[in-house]
Amino acid sequence: MRIPAWAEDELVLAGALVVKNGWRELRTNDRAVQELSELIRSLPIHTPEERALPGFRSPDSVSRKTTDFMTNHRLYSGKATRCGKPTLLMIEAFTDHKAEMLQAAQALEEGIASGELHRIPPQMDEIDESGATAIEGRLLVRRALARERDPKLRSRKIEQVRRSGRPLQCEVCDFDFASTYGDLGEGYIEVHHVTPLYVSGIRETRLNDLACVCANCHRMCHRSRPGESWRTPAALRERIRKPA
Repeated sequence: MRIPAWAEDELVLAGALVVKNGWRELRTNDRAVQELSELIRSLPIHTPEERALPGFRSPDSVSRKTTDFMTNHRLYSGKATRCGKPTLLMIEAFTDHKAEMLQAAQALEEGIASGELHRIPPQMDEIDESGATAIEGRLLVRRALARERDPKLRSRKIEQVRRSGRPLQCEVCDFDFASTYGDLGEGYIEVHHVTPLYVSGIRETRLNDLACVCANCHRMCHRSRPGESWRTPAALRERIRKPA
């Protein structure tokens, strides 16, 4: 069995460490590297057998990954180390969206420290059919999916919409289940976060953090592309209303 490739969650944490260090690498004996090695090895992403492999996310490997981040940055003038596309995409994400990615790293650290991210079981669709997940990592995706599928939270959102007098329809494409399916579709809708993953991950979900969406638009919000985050309902609505 080979040591698995670095996952987005692990790269988020490593990238944050490098950014906080001024885009400079950190050595194996650095306390921050040793602490990150321990944290990454605790993440509920890889199998117990993989995490038990000798050298799995050792301080040496974490230090090497910080070197990848430093030498593959667009402003680095020396020779770049070889690394995979996920690392290059993460470097780009931290370069172009520094504050958001640091917030995602903080959300991951807080979720692991509290034990919450260890308690949530894997969710269907946290990784799509191509094996991709959102740039913020699958654990924040896992938490968001678990919250969106909470039947009590969904019922409260539906009740909020009805009390406001608004129709229960998709906030992206205006699809109305009851209008199309009659009494079979009455009261049915799905919910999706209106806030990005790095925001929704830090706090408990509020009703105003959720939008009502149809199944098709929900899938398109969740559809993962390498190096990208989930789309919010507002972003998806803008996308479909643009002239072809």
